[in-house]
Amino acid sequence: MKQLGFVLLALMLTACAGPSGVVPIDDRGRGGSAKSMQPVTSGIHRVQRGETLYQIAFRYGWDWKELARANNMREPYTIYPGQEISLRPPGRGQSRPPTVSSPRPPAVVVATPTPSRTPTTTARPAPAKPAAAPRLPAKVGGWSWPAKGALISRFQSNGSLNKGIDIAGEQGQPVRAAANGAVVYAGRGLLGYGDMIIVKHDETYLSAYAHNSRLLVKEGDQVKSGQTIAEMGSTGTDRVKLHFEIRRKGQPVDPLSYLPKL
Repeated sequence: MKQLGFVLLALMLTACAGPSGVVPIDDRGRGGSAKSMQPVTSGIHRVQRGETLYQIAFRYGWDWKELARANNMREPYTIYPGQEISLRPPGRGQSRPPTVSSPRPPAVVVATPTPSRTPTTTARPAPAKPAAAPRLPAKVGGWSWPAKGALISRFQSNGSLNKGIDIAGEQGQPVRAAANGAVVYAGRGLLGYGDMIIVKHDETYLSAYAHNSRLLVKEGDQVKSGQTIAEMGSTGTDRVKLHFEIRRKGQPVDPLSYLPKL
């Protein structure tokens, strides 16, 4: 009877497993649901220190201009720690939210010393870094491959988490800008992407370069197509590779439709 019980238990575990005999795991490593690639359209995001509007829009699948418009933001799109960013499009059962949901920190005023008296200043909270306002062309002039190596993962539009392509390579290998643009994010604030760079190319397109070992540019830098902007690595993943995405108005598109044929 004991042997029969063990056999039945083994059969039950196998029935719960996937085709390879391993229990399926819902991979949320890139910070989103595997069921949809549509933008998040409910709830709010509370701004953390150091975040930018581009970073927040990328995280939730929004076009940064639409997110700014939904929150009544204007240039230079400055956001503040503790500010609540609405993820609900205007007109969906509520009025547009105010730009800042919490009291806006006053600007830091630096007094100019004079011979007659010594000025005093009071330390006040500094706002989060405003989004860059880069000089950009009207449209992308062309795309180039961001790295050399074997294509190990392709874009999938069927609800998969793979919103771009993965290119294998070696530690420290150059990662290059795929088109002219400006760096609007450089850091490690997005779960599952490791050390990442986001480049804004025009009013429509962004590109993202993830899992780098070293970032060679900073936010606000202008970059040229083919310029080395990072070194390949394995931050936020299990092997050395470059995860590359192109987003059109906030939505992931297949990079192979834009890159030159190999």
